[in-house]
Amino acid sequence: MRQEIIDIQQALSQKIIGKNHQLKLAITCLLANGHLLIEDLPGMGKTTLSHALSQVFGLQYSRIQFTSDLLPSDMLGVNIFHSHETDETKRFSFRHGPIFSQVVLADELNRASPKTQSSLLEAMEERQVSIDGVTYALPSPFFVIATQNPSYQSGTYPLPESQLDRFFMRISLGYPAWEAEKAMLMQTNISSPLPQILDEKDLHAMQNEVKNIHTSDAILHYVLRLVSESRDNSDYPNPLSPRASRAILQGAKAWAFVAGREYATPEDVQAVFVAITAHRLTAASHHLSHSQQTSGNDGEKLSKNLLNSVDPLAA
Repeated sequence: MRQEIIDIQQALSQKIIGKNHQLKLAITCLLANGHLLIEDLPGMGKTTLSHALSQVFGLQYSRIQFTSDLLPSDMLGVNIFHSHETDETKRFSFRHGPIFSQVVLADELNRASPKTQSSLLEAMEERQVSIDGVTYALPSPFFVIATQNPSYQSGTYPLPESQLDRFFMRISLGYPAWEAEKAMLMQTNISSPLPQILDEKDLHAMQNEVKNIHTSDAILHYVLRLVSESRDNSDYPNPLSPRASRAILQGAKAWAFVAGREYATPEDVQAVFVAITAHRLTAASHHLSHSQQTSGNDGEKLSKNLLNSVDPLAA
């Protein structure tokens, strides 16, 4: 299916111009069966990317606009009482919320209250929701793409570390280069939908192939040295968890699959490492000293420092 991956990348690049690395990371996240966090300023193409991904993979799509007054039931669904029914078993029916889609865009997640943010946890981790003691399975595949605005903007509630850790990967699109933005301004069909290239059966097949990508002991040891360094070195306020180490390995497998290989290399680990670990290594601002806050010691810098401090060829 290597040609289909190339076709998907080319199709997405028609909507998000000049961001091939970020597009490849987003595809990798989906193939690894993880959830994606996109952090950027408004208007950078976060919503466009999420919609485009659902189109090329042929997946059902829904968008939830997170606001300060959004309630968990607005997202998950609610039981409706039917007074005209005489049978007690028929008096209530469950009305599914927009979370019941294969691709869910949680737009501006950090503008919602912590209570509403936390209601995503079970859905993202367990692929199910519980309403009034009844559990409802979510569709498969199930892929959450959450966007958040920079924390310094007004009206935002920072995501706690426990929820950040649920996201497999975090990316940022950033401003386009001059030529890329010029090409975007010259587009006349920007609202046209992208063609469907794969369907959910193809995606499931690819995700299974990713699981079977070969990883040698050398790759496993490289991942273990990276996470151990984050735990043993006091420079990293939030050491990497076992969930993070699994994500690094699965991300390396998916990156290798996208590259058309049946085995993972240290370069695959390095390609996905920052996107998978930067949001996990970042501590809440009250955990950092004043010098750390003012020196730009953010998660991406910490992640790159960690990557550079561990030799991939060490025994």
